Formats: sequence, C-alpha cells, structure tokens
Amino acid sequence: MLRFHFLWLLVFCSALNSSSARHAPFAMRISCGARQNIHSPPTNTLWFKDFAYTGGIPANATRPSFITPPLKTLRYFPLSEGPENCYIINRVPKGHYNVRIFFGLVTLTSFDHEPLFDISVEGTQIYSLKSGWSDHDDQAFAEALVFLRDGTVSICFHSTGHGDPAILSLEILQVDDKAYYFGQGWGEGLILRTATRLSCGNGKPKFDVDYSGDHWGGDRFWNPILSFGQNADQRRSTESSIKQASKAPNFYPEALYQTTLVSTDSQPDLQYTMDVDPNRNYSIWLHFAEIDNTITGVGQRVFDILINGNIAFEGVDVVKMSGDHYTALVLNTTVAVNGRTLTVTLHPKGGSHAIINAIEVFEIIAVESKTLPEEVRALQVLKNSLDLPHRFGWNGDPCVPQQHPWSGADCQFDRTSHKWVIDGLGLDNQGLRGFLPNGISKLRHLQSINLSGNSIHGAIPSSLGTIASLEVLDLSYNFFNGSIPESLGQLTALRRLNLNGNSLSGRVPAALGGRLLHRASFKYVWAMDYL
Repeated sequence: MLRFHFLWLLVFCSALNSSSARHAPFAMRISCGARQNIHSPPTNTLWFKDFAYTGGIPANATRPSFITPPLKTLRYFPLSEGPENCYIINRVPKGHYNVRIFFGLVTLTSFDHEPLFDISVEGTQIYSLKSGWSDHDDQAFAEALVFLRDGTVSICFHSTGHGDPAILSLEILQVDDKAYYFGQGWGEGLILRTATRLSCGNGKPKFDVDYSGDHWGGDRFWNPILSFGQNADQRRSTESSIKQASKAPNFYPEALYQTTLVSTDSQPDLQYTMDVDPNRNYSIWLHFAEIDNTITGVGQRVFDILINGNIAFEGVDVVKMSGDHYTALVLNTTVAVNGRTLTVTLHPKGGSHAIINAIEVFEIIAVESKTLPEEVRALQVLKNSLDLPHRFGWNGDPCVPQQHPWSGADCQFDRTSHKWVIDGLGLDNQGLRGFLPNGISKLRHLQSINLSGNSIHGAIPSSLGTIASLEVLDLSYNFFNGSIPESLGQLTALRRLNLNGNSLSGRVPAALGGRLLHRASFKYVWAMDYL
C-alpha cells in the first residue's frame, strides 16, 4: 500500500492568520427551480433564485432526507433536452471552494423515484449516484473541494439512462486556500471529494453552522455515529472548551471535539469500515482530543493507527502530541486502496484504550485538462448557427469529463497546449437546418467534417480553407448555394471532398482541379445549367 504521512498539529496555527482578521468568505447558494430569493429556517440562510442553468424544467420537490435544505423546488433535466446539462456561474472570486450539490425527487408519480446520474465540476467527474442514495443522509448530496481560478464555475449533470437528473440546490462556499493541505502532491491539480465525514459519539447530524463553526470551514456536514458496533465502545462528552480547534486553515468547530468514542476492555480495538471505489487514492483525517478525566497525563493512553491493516501512525499519545488535555489534534495520511473497503483501526498498547472524536475521508481526484476555450466558443457558435437539436445538449465542456464527451464532436489531447482540441465533426443526417458560420475556422485542429444529409443552407464559408489539417470535407446533400470558395484549394492535406446534392454554381477552383492528379477523391455533380 502506498502511503504518505502528514502530521497536522493545530498547535502551530499562531503562525497563520486568524479568521477574525479576515473578510467573510464568498458564499453563493442557489435554490434550483425557485422564482425568488429564499431565506431558510432555522439559520435564515439566503438562497438565491434559480439562474445560470442550461435547460431543465422547474418543479416541486420532495426532500429525500431531513438534512436536505428546506427548499420546495428543484430543476430536473429531461434526456430530451440533451444528456449534459450545466449551471455556469460567473463572477466567482479566484480561490478554494467547497462545492456542494443536493439532489431532489420530483413530486410527480410519473417520475422515476430515484434518478441515477453523474456529476462533474469544472469538467472533472466527481461522483456517480448509486442505487439507494435517497435512503442515506450522507448520499443526498455530493461535495468536493475545488480550486477555481478563471472567475467561473461549471457544475454539470450527465444522464446515464436511469431517470432525469434532479437538483435541489447548489452551494459554492469559499474556504482557506490551504484547507486540507496534505503535503506532497497537494494543489490545484487535485479535487478532494468528500467520501465520508463522521462525528464520533454524537447522536445528531450537524453542519458546521449548527456547531456555530467558522464560516471559513465551508459549512461541512458531520454524520453522527454513536458506536462502531455492539459493546465495541463507550461514548464520552464534555462541555469544557477545546483549545486549538477552530484555527486556520481548516477551521474545525470546537464542539466536534466535545464528544468521542473510547474502546472497552472487551473490545480494545476501535474499528471503522466503509465502502470505497477501488484503485483510488484517499486522504484520511483523524481527529482527537483527550476529554476523558480518567487520563491524567502523558503515556496513559497510547495506540497505533492502522489503515487496511498497515500501520499509518505508531504510538499515538493524544496528550503528548497535542500538548495538553482538551486540546485538538488532527492526523492525516494518504493511502492507495486497491479493494472496495477502507478500514481504520485504532489498536491500544500497554492495556490502555483507544479514543477518537471524528473521521474524514476524501477521494483524491486528478483534475481533467479542459478543452481550448476558443474551440469551446466556436462549437457554441456552431450549435446556434446549425440550430442543433436539443437532444444533443452540447453544454459544459465538449471533451471532459472523458466519460461524457459531446455527441458529434471528436476530441484529441494536444500535448503542446496540454488541452483537448476538436479534431472531428460528425453531424451527418441529424436534421440540421441552419447555416455554416465563418467561425468554424476557429476549430483549427479539425481533420474531418461530415455534415452530409442535412438541410444546411447558405454559402460554403471561405474560412474553411484556413483549416490546414483538414483531410475530409463532406457537405453533400444539403442546400448550400453559391460557388466553391477558391480558398479550399489551399487545403493541401485534403484527400476527400464531397459536395454532391447541393445548389452550387460556377467553376471548380483551379487548385482543386489540379489536386485530382494526386489521387484525391472529389465528388461534385453540377446541375446542367452550370456545366
């Protein structure tokens, strides 16, 4: 098992900025399907009315979980409007964000009770809903820590053929730029998706706001766990204050450390097992504070921490490592998991008992390289010009996530720019009725264009002659008129040109005619009055 260790002692936080000296973090909350801004009880949280979406239909919502925000509407995305639909939110300050999406159920008997779909943020797929999600509080939402650098955020929902995606709310909550720093490899090229977050010994699910936590914490959700198993542990709690808790960069709520689970004589090990996706890397954060009055000094409680049977931390002494009783300690490690379970074991040494206050587990996801922005814009112009049917969607990024590329657009990774580019358009026989814009030349990596069998009208744009890489151009059986642009003769890579079945006039450009001697395949049949 690959393993990296990072000891996160909150004692050092005096070197970091205090939250009290900082401005309030950026927060954007959207109530999907809402026609006006809403303040939700009991915290009077502001939710902005629905905006920035592409497609979708507003509807009344059924909340799948009592932790779901108390909102009455949602937006769902029928497959007839395309397999990819997005919210594109602008004017988001550069920074590090906790992005959270709550799912909903449409209040109509004709709808699939529990839709299953995929979710991406900024072109990287972060989550796939699993069957049974509506029966589990911590599966009623997806959440990830993401760096946003270009002033926008795109959150997209990808149909998988199992019902229409239905979204209750979106939250974009700024956190510290160094939040959840885990050492080597951490940075803007990674997304941390929340796999689980547990408050041990606590009986109620809570968000940071319920703990009166710092807003820079990102309003995390903490799932309660009263026991790891029958007779496996005992609950402890305190009302005493906890030192070194709500400090930069993670700003954990102090109350998180006021409940804990302690192992017993009959079951000295504390053990927690969760299901995970295999062949992934996970960042694990373990929280401790010695709040048990029976422990009076250093060396009285010592335990090892094992991840899937391998020692991650040896000889953990909470009092010694945190510096005192009632003082927060956070340990972090990164592990590669090949199987489908992740098990955290706390094994006491020397007859003592193990203790733990909270657990966080994140899946580490590599950020996808996006498509060149100018090519995305060119495709959007093409979408509008050709009156592309809604069923195509063409929302978000055309090439990523790689699990959900746009239909009709072929992608290739360009190692020079480290971006995806469009190298093919295959939109033949799709009922297109518009015109071909000059801006198609912005797709300068195209090798193949097939728009045959549609009802595209107007002139063939001369800008096609500037796409030097173009090898195949099939515009047959449309309603193109006018002459063949002289510029097409500049396409030295062109090996197949098909212009049959149009209303073209004039002569074949000399440069194109000469290409016939080089075994290129050209097809164009003229009406009798043009011969």
